[in-house]
Amino acid sequence: MKGIKFFYITCPKKKEANKIASFLVKNKLAACANIINNVDSVFTWKGKVKKEKEVLIVGKTMNKKVQKIILSVKKLHSYEIPCVIFFDIKNGNTDFLKWIIKSV
Repeated sequence: MKGIKFFYITCPKKKEANKIASFLVKNKLAACANIINNVDSVFTWKGKVKKEKEVLIVGKTMNKKVQKIILSVKKLHSYEIPCVIFFDIKNGNTDFLKWIIKSV
């Protein structure tokens, strides 16, 4: 099945992750979103290596929703440059993949 995407978004706090995930699902931009708390992140920001605790949102959507998700997250997110990335889903439980398509 073509056009199904997995997304990955990091947030500084669980409350913000819940707000973003709920918005995406409520507005049919995502079929579902999972929130993973207490992620250790190491990254470079403004020339310095930083270590922070973050909250991860992973979810499933369709290619046609990618740009709307990016714009929505940029409006709702507190980071200057939020991490919003997508991966193609090429295989999986066909019934679940059909559910994703119907849900968005």
